[in-house]
Amino acid sequence: MRLKISHTTEYLYDAPVSYSLQRLRLTPVDGPGQKVLNWSITVDGAKIEAGYADQFGNRTELVSVEGAEHMIRIVASGEVETEDRAGVYGPHQGFCPLWLFLRDTQRTKPGKLVRELARSVKGDSELAQMHALMEAIHETVAYTPGSTNSETTAEEALAAKTGVCQDHAHIFVSAARFLDIPARYVSGYLLMEGATEQVATHAWAEVHLPGLGWVGFDAANKLCPDDRYVRIASGLCYRDCAPVSGMRIGPAGENLKVSLTVAQMQTQRQKQSQGQTQGQE
Repeated sequence: MRLKISHTTEYLYDAPVSYSLQRLRLTPVDGPGQKVLNWSITVDGAKIEAGYADQFGNRTELVSVEGAEHMIRIVASGEVETEDRAGVYGPHQGFCPLWLFLRDTQRTKPGKLVRELARSVKGDSELAQMHALMEAIHETVAYTPGSTNSETTAEEALAAKTGVCQDHAHIFVSAARFLDIPARYVSGYLLMEGATEQVATHAWAEVHLPGLGWVGFDAANKLCPDDRYVRIASGLCYRDCAPVSGMRIGPAGENLKVSLTVAQMQTQRQKQSQGQTQGQE
């Protein structure tokens, strides 16, 4: 599948910004199940200082602001070709050892409810258990936009029984690690049925299973990632994958606006097939 993505983030300030340094994780890279055909990041009101791959292999840009700027506009856009691998990302790669993905973070530390959820999961294999965990989280935690924030923990979201995809992913990661299964948080884009325009990026979880490697589970939608998903970043929790994060010096108030579109594009083969069909009619 060929997907076209446009992701705009605007920061509006009510006073000049003395200094700001932002970290951008908005660039997908080639890997299992996806090939980046073209991609660009443009920044107005700020300057891109450097670009690098972080410890998890995520493509990262550092952007600075200094002076009298009242607005920063970041546009990430491009086209990515994807394939359906039934959620299987494959063997572990990179500098981080697998045991690192058993480490809890502030957002994923399991509390009483997460531990009870993990113990309740049944299955004759780890793969079956992870499918059961995904279903349990989907049935227990209702998807409710605006009900949580970026600092909400897995335990808090499970207690409230409501959240967004970030919370579903944190709960899944927390429970899997409690079961001694390496797990990581993944951020990216999702082509949604009947909804080209969206308000935020998507998130899901991956666990490392014998014989398969990393396998993805999207508890928010109760399915394993397919060719509708574009991967951007992965890490221990949301903190390692936030699309835009950083620091700002000064008293200026901030207003954030995000617009995002994900659409399917026709390939040349599909266009030719459609032309042949129309010609036959």
